[in-house]
Order: sequence, then C-alpha cells, then structure tokens
Amino acid sequence: MNECGNVKSKSDIKIKMPKKYKVIMHNDDYTSMEFVIEVLVQIFGKSVPEATNVMYEVHEKGQGIAGIYSFDIAKTKQLEAMSIAESEGFPFNLTIEEE
Repeated sequence: MNECGNVKSKSDIKIKMPKKYKVIMHNDDYTSMEFVIEVLVQIFGKSVPEATNVMYEVHEKGQGIAGIYSFDIAKTKQLEAMSIAESEGFPFNLTIEEE
C-alpha cells in the first residue's frame, strides 16, 4: 500500500534482476587439462569444444570463466567442482566474483 492506503499499481512496482556471479577457474601446475574439461562438461554444462576453449583460456591467461549464475547456483557449482578436485588429489581452485 502507498501513503494514502491504496494498493500500489503495477507501474509503481520496480523489479530488479538478481545480481549475477562469475565462477572463475584458476590455473595451477598440477590439475590436468582433461580434469578441467571434465568439470566444465559435467558441472557447468559446457560442450566439449566450449570446455576446451575455457580450459585453454585458463591455461594461457591464468584464469577463465566457467559460468555466470545467481549466487546460490554459482556457490553450489564452485563447491561441487572443488570437492571433486580434492577427491582426485588436485589443488584446483575456483572463486566467485560479482559480474
């Protein structure tokens, strides 16, 4: 309701899109390229060619964007990927950054 006790009209309501967050993969000297591609395909839903491109970006530039999501989804994917990496013995690191 507004100040006069009336219900707000649709034109009074402003809808904001939720913030998006980038899941960023970081290069290291131990995690295999094959593992990075596997994570990008299985967790981030990339095709093999897309995953290969991201993997090369990480390898050559030091980091690459695995995907852009709402915070909860970004955090879930980050933790899932890092958990799998840990179980495989890789020091693979992913961070989340606001877009």
